Amino acid sequence: MLIHGATKDRLSTPEKSDAASSGAFSTWDKFSFGVAHVFASSLAKLFGLRGLYAFGRAFGTLEWLINYKRRRRFSRAYDRVAEAKPSRSDLRRTSREFFCRSRCDKLFYLILDTIPKDKLRAHFVVDNKPLLDESLAKGNGVYLAVSHHGAHHVTAMLLSIYGYRVALVRDGQESGLRKFVQARFERLHPELPRMQVIFADAYPRDIYRCFKDGYIVGSAMDVSRVRHEHQQSEEVTIFGERRKFLSGPLRIALRCGSVPLQIFMTCERNFRYRLDVFQKLSDATEDMGEDEKISHAMQRYASNIEKHIRRHPEELTRI
Repeated sequence: MLIHGATKDRLSTPEKSDAASSGAFSTWDKFSFGVAHVFASSLAKLFGLRGLYAFGRAFGTLEWLINYKRRRRFSRAYDRVAEAKPSRSDLRRTSREFFCRSRCDKLFYLILDTIPKDKLRAHFVVDNKPLLDESLAKGNGVYLAVSHHGAHHVTAMLLSIYGYRVALVRDGQESGLRKFVQARFERLHPELPRMQVIFADAYPRDIYRCFKDGYIVGSAMDVSRVRHEHQQSEEVTIFGERRKFLSGPLRIALRCGSVPLQIFMTCERNFRYRLDVFQKLSDATEDMGEDEKISHAMQRYASNIEKHIRRHPEELTRI
């Protein structure tokens, strides 16, 4: 879930788009993802989700063995973020887990539409759910600050099975897989609240409207680069480096009186997912100006990511 930041007067946010209609992916993408979907869903029917999970781990292990370039990139990334230099055995174990988790996440995401809602709920646990519900009850929506680590792409769909109204702020260049899965999920589950997708580089009125209507608005602020000069960002310290994270959505949330929460999604064995509603990034009772609030909240966000990744290095994504 990507977000683009903003200037104070014109926030770079996307216009609202129909998730299914935005899925203008190529014929080849449609065919290839369709074949993969049939294959994965057939395995799940024959051997159950546990069998599909075992297949995913076996496939991930094979990738780990043969894809030495990606394995080397992960090793460099892990070495950069670890508090102490990892041992060779720890590096091997963690890098293999990274490959297995990544493959299993994609398989589960691909067949989300085939899994009954009751079964999906059994595979999804929300820690600290009262904080999320209490924040929504205040009536101005909630901003969920996610990061590009772990299974962040399944968060909105799993939240929707609990009846939450969710809006995502994303980059306009969506992957074909996300478009394919999202379109199928919405078509086969019309009874669930429809997820709104807001694409980048337009006026922020749709984000403001979603907060006003009590939506959960989610985005990731830990972008790899600021794409446009007019996007507003904040420098933070993370893993001993100074980086720019986009602050536009957080500013909108604070202006709307919405509660900004940071969350982490972790994958456990057999496609069990745990959403940790970690903490508030900012509180209305804090006696400081907007810029100071943003600065404190963004550094808190970065520090929490750092702690989380050091506990779960296999969830490193940007390697």
